[in-house]
Amino acid sequence: MSDPDIIAFCNQKGGVGKTTCALNIAVGLTLLRKKVLVIDFDPQAHLTYSLGLDAHNLEGTIYSVMNGAAPLAGAVMEIKGMKVLPANLNLGRLETELSALPKKEMILKNRLADTSDVQYIIIDCPPSSGLLTVNALVACREVFIPLQMEFLALKGMSRLLTLIEDVKKKLNKDGPVYRIIPTRYDARKRLNNAIMDKVRERFGDRVFKNVIRENIAVAEAPSFGLSIFEYAPKSHGAEDYLALCREIIRKRPAG
Repeated sequence: MSDPDIIAFCNQKGGVGKTTCALNIAVGLTLLRKKVLVIDFDPQAHLTYSLGLDAHNLEGTIYSVMNGAAPLAGAVMEIKGMKVLPANLNLGRLETELSALPKKEMILKNRLADTSDVQYIIIDCPPSSGLLTVNALVACREVFIPLQMEFLALKGMSRLLTLIEDVKKKLNKDGPVYRIIPTRYDARKRLNNAIMDKVRERFGDRVFKNVIRENIAVAEAPSFGLSIFEYAPKSHGAEDYLALCREIIRKRPAG
């Protein structure tokens, strides 16, 4: 099997559906018979909770892998047919612990170097530009940016794009390439359509053709520890995420 496609899900604004997007794409790719490792790299551990796990009671996590206390293979769990590297609340102090280390931006990349038994690695990043996010950007090939079709969400992208360019110049010459996932889209709203037109005009092919429409089931599913495919398999949300996963596979087949 060839090297996995490593995808970091980033947005420096919280509450935009980043974790929900990462989870549903990971599960969707798994349903399409791809081998997936999903990593919760956010100290809030929302992805871990969304998988029905308790971040207070986990020992083998991305925190123990990053600080060298455990090998990656020893911390990975099997959930919903995919490999999962969860977070616990200790992850919040990792940036401080790593700050004095040499090549501290390369640690995640080095930890993932021998991961050859999956086709996709999905990383759910924190909503910040700190050391954890930089580690993810150094390790990944692609950055997926979930973007709500709202004016302020579009305005807030500039800082993230600057960070991505800085990482490309200084730490990861071969990438990452960013792509935009339009989310919470409602074709009945004129503002949504105006923002969509502006995003497609500005970013062109970097914007996925398939969009995630506004759907209450997508927002409800994580509170039950479920993906949209389990919670509401016949919903628009499940339909949209599966179409998006097929587009991801077509645009960059892995393995």
